[in-house]
Amino acid sequence: MPEEDDFTVTPYAVEGDIDYDRLLDRFGADALTEGQIAAFPDPVHPLVERSVFYAERDVEPFLDAVSEGSTHSIVTGRGPSGPLHIGHVVPLYFAKHLQDQTGALVYIPFSDDEKSFLKDVSIETISDRSRENLLDLLAIGFDPDRTRIVVDTADADVIYPLAVAFAREITQSTVDATYGDPENVGLSFYPAVQATHLLLPQLVRGRHPTLVPIGIDQDPHVRVCRDVAAKQRYDVDKPGALLSKFLPSLGGPGKMSSSDEAPSILLSDDRETVFEKIRTHAYSGGQSSVEAHRKQGGDPAVDVSYQLLYYFFEGNNERMEQLASEYRNGSLLSGELKDIAAEKIADFLDEHQQRRQQLGPLEDELQQYRLTQLERETARNRAGYPDNSLTQQ
Repeated sequence: MPEEDDFTVTPYAVEGDIDYDRLLDRFGADALTEGQIAAFPDPVHPLVERSVFYAERDVEPFLDAVSEGSTHSIVTGRGPSGPLHIGHVVPLYFAKHLQDQTGALVYIPFSDDEKSFLKDVSIETISDRSRENLLDLLAIGFDPDRTRIVVDTADADVIYPLAVAFAREITQSTVDATYGDPENVGLSFYPAVQATHLLLPQLVRGRHPTLVPIGIDQDPHVRVCRDVAAKQRYDVDKPGALLSKFLPSLGGPGKMSSSDEAPSILLSDDRETVFEKIRTHAYSGGQSSVEAHRKQGGDPAVDVSYQLLYYFFEGNNERMEQLASEYRNGSLLSGELKDIAAEKIADFLDEHQQRRQQLGPLEDELQQYRLTQLERETARNRAGYPDNSLTQQ
């Protein structure tokens, strides 16, 4: 009999000690190969080079389009469940990196409606969270000429007609088999909205390769969307995906979450708070005393401070090898490693916060990233919903 998994990974819950190889078998995804890693534009981002993005679905068409200089797009989104922490922005900063390298189109769906189905919070609270999250998203600095931010409730004139079209292609049995028993009919319908998010670049710009860099817990959305695209009722290709491991929580291996007992490092944290959280809460791979650590050394593979640097905050491979070596031989103490990580993270947050402070009013800043009227009409038409007098402004 197959070994039963002792962990849970779904778009709505991540629990247990995750075995990423077994998760690939469960989801039917493929490990990212050395050849695929090498095909990313140089310099290859550490998230790819170090196999944080460790799995994929049909990544080659995207890489071929990058190499050929033809149209290609990236979709990565956000649901406003609360304040953004550093784990939330890793895929967004990665998308910005690829856009800078390749000129990729970037579409960022903002799933404010989904959170009303999932969370026992008021619409007003979700709206307030959305505004704060959007300001952080804008502070990343995407190219407004090549980026579209789509807010489900604000852009319902295009999102809803497309979701209705795609909902016809998704059976309830598929939803149940992929997600489990939904808590409400909103969540039953939401896979059609997610398919809309992932196919929107092609409905606006025409058929082309699309890459979705996401945490592996979000892979079910990609699988359902790829099934919709395979029906060939619409002139779209199946979106490809890059699937990542989870940025570790301060409490130890696992997914960083705003609901964990250990605190998350928020984008709004000042330097003092970052140092306090890392020093107090970051799980250590070192020994129980300085003397023991000098003799036995530490384990960077389980040390959260080292892992945060390795995943995202230190891009220099030689520096990472030096830190690992010194930690293993005991010459680098856990407290010293914590301070190195805290310094890097605080510097990153300082720069992000400065860009955010320089933004103007949200409505003015967001306007340049919104779908144009022509783009809305084009998407609806390609999905079989031509405009009529009721939808004209």
